Amino acid sequence: MSLLVTNARLITVPAGTDDPGYIERGYLLVRDGRIAAIGAGDPDPGVTADEILDVDGKFVAPGFVSSHSHLFTSGSRGLGVDQTLYGWCTSMFSVLNNASPDQIYWATLHGSLDFLANGVTTAYNFTDPLLPWEPMVEGKRADGGGTLRDHAWHTRQADGCYDAGLRFVDSIALDATVGTDEEIFARFEASLDHVLAMDPDIALGASIMGQVQWSTRPDAAEIEVAVMDRFGVTNQAHFLETYEAIEHQQTKFQLYKNAGALRPGMMFGHFIQTTPEIIQDAAAGGASMSWQPASNGRLASGIAHVPEMLDLGMKVGMGLDDQACTDVADPWQNMRMGMFMQRARTHDPLSMMPERVLRLHTLGGAEIMGVDDRVGSLEVGKFADFVVVDPRKPDVGPLWNPVRSYVLACGLRNLERVYVGGKLANDSGVSTNPLAVEASRVLHEELPALADEFGIIL
Repeated sequence: MSLLVTNARLITVPAGTDDPGYIERGYLLVRDGRIAAIGAGDPDPGVTADEILDVDGKFVAPGFVSSHSHLFTSGSRGLGVDQTLYGWCTSMFSVLNNASPDQIYWATLHGSLDFLANGVTTAYNFTDPLLPWEPMVEGKRADGGGTLRDHAWHTRQADGCYDAGLRFVDSIALDATVGTDEEIFARFEASLDHVLAMDPDIALGASIMGQVQWSTRPDAAEIEVAVMDRFGVTNQAHFLETYEAIEHQQTKFQLYKNAGALRPGMMFGHFIQTTPEIIQDAAAGGASMSWQPASNGRLASGIAHVPEMLDLGMKVGMGLDDQACTDVADPWQNMRMGMFMQRARTHDPLSMMPERVLRLHTLGGAEIMGVDDRVGSLEVGKFADFVVVDPRKPDVGPLWNPVRSYVLACGLRNLERVYVGGKLANDSGVSTNPLAVEASRVLHEELPALADEFGIIL
């Protein structure tokens, strides 16, 4: 299968430079799901393809990367809007804690298709843990007894991403307060094996959902590092996110530091309630950060000091977090909100420019996830994951600076097509996946039925 895209305004976001790689009029050749050639002007006369797509001056840019996502929440939008993080979690999980593994599968698949519809082609996806959510009191978990769900709760979420055709890294909670260390290792290995049995072009790898922030186990950081070392996986911890119990949260950073976790492969999600010393230690060790500005604003969590992290050499990616706390999983909205938050905080427009925020939501996310050799930019050899964006429908006006107009003036309203591996995944908001109709039915019929069955008032 081959595809030749012509007459494109290309934004390539190449590695190794801050330049966005803009080409005013160019072409993209796809063979067997990967980019075979890319360049300015027209391809050589002898170049042929099974399909030729003339985009007539539309933008062709990398599919977005969400380096922090919870795709099982796609049926929980609009909940907990009067709450900060922990109250919102309790509101959302009041329904989802009663779902079956198959229902969480359909919710995850629905969320994955929603990402694809919005131009996100790769995601770091946190699977909901086997240990159900318990309320937090003064920033600490109220342990409800430690009964784990069936292991299918994990694996069906990975299946949902996979069946949607979304490239993903599967992030697995250790639930380290339940069982012996060997039992924890065995649970993780079973989930890991499930992911590794999938096509590695879709299931890009596995990772740990770091839980030190909430764990009542004093050596939780050590067990996470042990799993990283034993299985050769990365780790992303929700950390220093919410405004509650800040001093308690900050004390837990020392647990990660003492355990030797501050190194490449260690990601901190949110990372808002930091200190200059915490940022410096994380950067010096090679840890990275995933930034979720839309959800940080929605949940009143705060504003991460991203420019300061970048200035210290810390790698940063962007994520859309939950559909349930961004409500519209819109990467353009996420970029603009992040940009505007930083400018308002620093009073300096140069603290976050459009070119930088675009890189963070594409190649930057891929870099911290360890998959930048395959996704995140339009370069020869990488997967042909791209969006087609029409700046004339609706018309955004003259493209004085095309890349900046792409970030600042375009959005979902201009998104025409989404391709994964050179194959059309979404056309003007309509999924090409035959499972989309059933996913919608389950969310619209079965989740409300769960709320009725368990007497949940939302």
